[in-house]
Amino acid sequence: MLFYSVMCSSKIHCNEKDMNTLLRFKTGVTDPSGVLSSWFPKLDCCQWTGVKCDNITGRVTHLNLPCHTTQPKVVSLDEKDDKSHCLTGEFSLTLLELEFLWYLDFSNNDFKSIQYNSMGSQKCDQLSRGNLPHLCRNSTNLRLLDLSLNYDLLVDNLHWISRLSSLQYLSLEGVHLHKEIDWLQSVTMLPSLIEFHLQRCQLENIYPFLQYANFTSLQALNLSGNDFESELPSWLFNLSCDISYIDLSQNKIHSQLPKTLPNLRRVKFLILSQNYLKGPIPNWLGQLEQLQELDLSDNFFSGPIPASLGNLSSLTDLALDSNELNGNLPDNLGNLFNLETLSILKNSLTGIVSERNLLSFSKLRWFAMSSPGLIFDFDPEWIPPFQLQHLTLGYVRDKLPAWLFTQSSLEYLIIEDSTASFEPLDKFWNFATQLKFFFLVNNTINGDISNVLLSSERVWLVSNNLRGGMPRISPDVVVLTLYNNSLSGSISPLLCDNRIDKSNLVHLDMGYNHLTGELTDCWNDWKSLVHIDLSYNNLTGKIPHSMGSLSNLRFLYLESNKFFGEVSSLNNCKNLWILDLGHNNLSGVIPNWLGQSVRGLKLRSNQFSGNIPTQLCQLGSLMVMDFAGNRLSGPIPNCLHNFTAMLFSNASTLKVGYIVHLPGFPVIMTASITILIKGNELEYFNLMNVIDLSNNILSGSVPLEIYMLTGLQSLNLSHNQLLGTIPQEIGNLEALESIDLSRNQFSGEIPESMAVLHYLSVLNLSFNNFVGKIPTGTQLGSTNLSYIGNPLLCGAPLTKICPQDEKSNNTKHAGEEDDDDKSELYSWFYMGLGIGFAVGFLGVLGAIFFNQRCRHAYFRFLHRMYDFVIQKMNSIY
Repeated sequence: MLFYSVMCSSKIHCNEKDMNTLLRFKTGVTDPSGVLSSWFPKLDCCQWTGVKCDNITGRVTHLNLPCHTTQPKVVSLDEKDDKSHCLTGEFSLTLLELEFLWYLDFSNNDFKSIQYNSMGSQKCDQLSRGNLPHLCRNSTNLRLLDLSLNYDLLVDNLHWISRLSSLQYLSLEGVHLHKEIDWLQSVTMLPSLIEFHLQRCQLENIYPFLQYANFTSLQALNLSGNDFESELPSWLFNLSCDISYIDLSQNKIHSQLPKTLPNLRRVKFLILSQNYLKGPIPNWLGQLEQLQELDLSDNFFSGPIPASLGNLSSLTDLALDSNELNGNLPDNLGNLFNLETLSILKNSLTGIVSERNLLSFSKLRWFAMSSPGLIFDFDPEWIPPFQLQHLTLGYVRDKLPAWLFTQSSLEYLIIEDSTASFEPLDKFWNFATQLKFFFLVNNTINGDISNVLLSSERVWLVSNNLRGGMPRISPDVVVLTLYNNSLSGSISPLLCDNRIDKSNLVHLDMGYNHLTGELTDCWNDWKSLVHIDLSYNNLTGKIPHSMGSLSNLRFLYLESNKFFGEVSSLNNCKNLWILDLGHNNLSGVIPNWLGQSVRGLKLRSNQFSGNIPTQLCQLGSLMVMDFAGNRLSGPIPNCLHNFTAMLFSNASTLKVGYIVHLPGFPVIMTASITILIKGNELEYFNLMNVIDLSNNILSGSVPLEIYMLTGLQSLNLSHNQLLGTIPQEIGNLEALESIDLSRNQFSGEIPESMAVLHYLSVLNLSFNNFVGKIPTGTQLGSTNLSYIGNPLLCGAPLTKICPQDEKSNNTKHAGEEDDDDKSELYSWFYMGLGIGFAVGFLGVLGAIFFNQRCRHAYFRFLHRMYDFVIQKMNSIY
């Protein structure tokens, strides 16, 4: 990345023309924190905040006004940076009239629109409408332009960029560039451009069939995180400049790499991860002698790892994770003596990995290797020439490599899917105290951790068959996950005997164990907690009042235990996003104290009673409302349309979780909720819009307002005492996938509008009082089980025929009988005609054949009689 120094300036006088330009720019800016408060005419503009001038001429050369934001330790995944203090409003391109400006940085602000509103040139003003700037050549000194991270800034025109003929650095990262914008033509008109960043700009067109792009000076190109769904562009491999940095990661590019060496001989960083690239890794990559980083991870590359990669003597980082590579590790990878990162996880490699593969890696800091077919076979006496900071091993058999314990600089350790012995366990747990990140998943440790001290910032010990009681933890632990093990006993030793002056614990997950006893009342000492999961244990008792002191709590999972009593002890937890208390013996009324940020509320299978409180209608963010299997009575509130999150059908793409900002390693935690939909209870990480009030004693009619929730995906009101009809407005629920209204007292006809619910795959209207014909539609005619118990319903898929269809069938059958009568009459007629003809023929045969005149007359008579009879019969029928 280019680096521009900011020169200190002595006291000089500002150019009046430049001052007026800056004041015009200020008029379109909203400045909530007074960043531009010094921008007023009585003060020399060279003394204004963010402004630097030339020491001699007094002309403005620098505008440096990025907004600095600080992130809290824990933030929601969908929570944007707090930019309430940043500059916002309109970003006016009048700044380009500053003739000597060469540094312009307004990054990480909150501008909404970009506008060229020159007061002095009508022709230049036409730039915003797309005309090329033939006469606007007063911005040729600008070398750096940075408007990155203005996430709400919409730019639908880049033609003004072509004015900046001296521009060397351009960053519009995170800016919304309109999908129709011709971005490539605009940037190729900048002859001095060395580096440009258009990552995460929602671009869709990478011009895959364009053969050449006229970049003459380009060295760095970053187009990662866009919406490209095409082949790799041809122009990228035909550049006339010596590009050194290419990043196209996090797109949907789906072609193979070229088979022959493209014009990339001087490239140093090639990052193509997280795409759909396929085919073999080409041998020509081994000819990129200056290559320092090669990242092809998370693609669909297949075949062996080419031995030519061993020729990349400058390579420091090699990542081939999550592909379909097979075969053995090439021996000559050992020639990469400058390698610092080697990551080849989740492939189908085979063969043996031993110290012979790693002997030359004295600079190695990051090593990650796993494939089911690999065998780790290290000499137990071998001491590596490297000291790792990060180690990931998978599918380790027999014993852990003995050299692991020589890594005194190791901070991040991941071991997964391994059957290796971790013995001696005391040595292993003592070694783990040096780690910052400790991740063991799906191993066979089978150890008692009652006396183990866990001190890593993030401890993630999942599905390892760990036994015994609670471990001890140090104040450094931020994330503690012991999910799906065989831990037993009380949770009290962890929380009450582990007194910590200042707890940093944010995430506590002890779900799917064998914990017993009551919830401790020591929660006052753990106020930093954001996430608690104690689900699927054998805990009992009431929810303690001290848990209500956890004002930072966002996620609380107590599902499938034996808790009883009311939940009023949690009434101070108003920042909850997900509250899951399902499958317990809790009682009392539905809590009405929940804050407006709650997304999921699951109270299924308890003993809650009373009405559904109308206060819940204030929960505009609610997406999952599961009160099934309780004793709720009364009507359904008529204000559920205030669940504004259920108005949108993109709910299934929304992840609910949070980011814990730890030094050097932010931890992303994705939350989930178990939902019963379509007869299956599944864990959903992407939330759905669900209302389930089944198996209660609710009465009255379903309020029309519920049919305004156009993003609703599952509605279950079965097993209640609801009545009334289904209105035509049900057709508004276009996102509906499942609806169950069975075992109520609904009546009337099934509305035709249900036939347009194209996503509907599960329908149950059984055991009600519906009448009339079932509407025709693919979604409505799948099985008769959806309609049984409605004696007055008829039509497919039921066997009962509707009266109107029966009448139609009778008319049809009558017509068929008439056709039969006609056929029989014709048969008898022709039979009689044949007999009569035979008799008459025999009686007159002699006379006819002996008299030619009589013979001709007779045959003419027969022909007329046949035509007459046929005409009469046709007129009758």
